[in-house]
Amino acid sequence: MKDKHTKLFIPGPTEVKKEIIEEMEEWMFGHRSQTMTELFTTMTEDTKKFLGTENDVIILSTSGTLFMESSIMNCVDDRVLCSTCGSFSQRQADIAERLGKNVDRLEYEWGKAVKPEDVREALEKKDYDAFTCVMNETSTGIRNPLEEIGEVMKDFPDTLFIVDAISALGGDHIDIEGSNIDVIFTSVQKAFAMPPGLAVCVVNDKAYEREANSDSASWYAGFQRNIDYYNKKGQTHSTPAISLMLAYRKQMKRMLEEGHKARDQRHKDMAEYTQKWAKKHFDMFPEEGYWSQTVSTIKNTQGLNINELRQEIDEKYGILFSNGYGKQLKEKTFRIGHMGEHTVEDVKELTDAIEEVAGL
Repeated sequence: MKDKHTKLFIPGPTEVKKEIIEEMEEWMFGHRSQTMTELFTTMTEDTKKFLGTENDVIILSTSGTLFMESSIMNCVDDRVLCSTCGSFSQRQADIAERLGKNVDRLEYEWGKAVKPEDVREALEKKDYDAFTCVMNETSTGIRNPLEEIGEVMKDFPDTLFIVDAISALGGDHIDIEGSNIDVIFTSVQKAFAMPPGLAVCVVNDKAYEREANSDSASWYAGFQRNIDYYNKKGQTHSTPAISLMLAYRKQMKRMLEEGHKARDQRHKDMAEYTQKWAKKHFDMFPEEGYWSQTVSTIKNTQGLNINELRQEIDEKYGILFSNGYGKQLKEKTFRIGHMGEHTVEDVKELTDAIEEVAGL
């Protein structure tokens, strides 16, 4: 085991409680056993309870990127409208093009949010099988107004609303049914605060039927295949990462104990503290009014060498935050991930370290 523990304030993977990691030390058992059924049904039903949804929940051994791909494969026969406002929303559009779909992009400058009125205008011009939007753009720190966009989607019932919530779900409350979301997915190493390797997708009946009536769909991440197998046997159709699922069951119990509203409020408190601190010493990069609740992207107005600052803080304090994302934002910005099991006191430990090392 690694001797030095670096406390992670990056946008993922996030800190995982030692007790959750230790849960993975159990002896292995068969993935077609009653023990597996009890494990997987508990995980799935607890996730539905935590998210407050009656829709089907699929949990797979994979990265959330697979659901980016399968949501297009399963729901789009021909044309899809993809909103892009940063690297990860662009990835969704790129995947759709790679799959041979007709893709129209509703494009925004990095740091700007997707606007409901723009979505309406675009959907009125053409018929689309689906519209994609990222809830929380990890590269820019934008939180898109899904609730307002969901109101627009009410008027376009034949266009499925697909949401990438990889860096938000579990740390930023969203009423899935109330926001008219047909498919929403996440990865567990973000706000769920679990080890990487599992992804979660919530699917409603409309999306299930769309795939069921389609000529082609994803095999491994097919909605129908996974949901039908779960309803029949309470298990996954292929061999899962059992050890990770043991950790998931334990962590989801902790999340239920805290409660979704309380977890949301804790993340809101961390975001507000971080953003207030950023405004005092630097500036926020994203558009005002659309700041993320789980990751703050901060302008490097002090002209600091972010890479050297990160290394020094890691060496001195055992704390790590992120540089800006990609060529566009590296060194121009830096990112603080305030998600998972962190508290305001934890974030203050990081900001105090930045102040001390940077001489702010």
